[in-house]
Amino acid sequence: MTTITARERLINAAVEAFAEKGFHGTTTRDIAARAGMSPAAVYVHHDSKESLLFTVSLEGHRSALDVIQRAAASETDPVERLRTMIYQFSLWHADHSRVGRIVQYEYHALTPEHRAEVATIRRSIERTMQDALADGVDQGVLDVDDVPGTAFSLLSLGVDLVRWFEPGGSRSGHELATLHAELAIRMASRR
Repeated sequence: MTTITARERLINAAVEAFAEKGFHGTTTRDIAARAGMSPAAVYVHHDSKESLLFTVSLEGHRSALDVIQRAAASETDPVERLRTMIYQFSLWHADHSRVGRIVQYEYHALTPEHRAEVATIRRSIERTMQDALADGVDQGVLDVDDVPGTAFSLLSLGVDLVRWFEPGGSRSGHELATLHAELAIRMASRR
């Protein structure tokens, strides 16, 4: 049996509160109550509510980057690489929809310094997709005139999913990730 640490309880409570009420609608008292701690205990681990948001955002972005980089490295065929990347990226957003919602929609609540750090990870995600598309174009199997714009649009399929996806809904994360992957292939494949 794994024991959850006070820090992990706080992060989990922050995720639930931010996903439900948004950053500005959440108080440290809300987070503390969900974690079963006193409001003062929050400050033992984080100096502010924004610090908690930054931790959630940083961990979420790092996880999404890891997913897309592993997907990119798992295939040598450019079409299959694109399919796998979009599938895995969309599936991550479905499986982690609450964290994804916070990562994507509370970004502007971060301090400028924290936003800059997270932006670096976002650019790495975009660059990974751009590199995969450019490789497919170079090999003559993908037809993409605007690599940065297409990369951004394809990634948006997964990113936007967190706005409306609820686990247990009419479509599973797997079904949506499969749909997104097929749409990506149709959008980028040479005809």
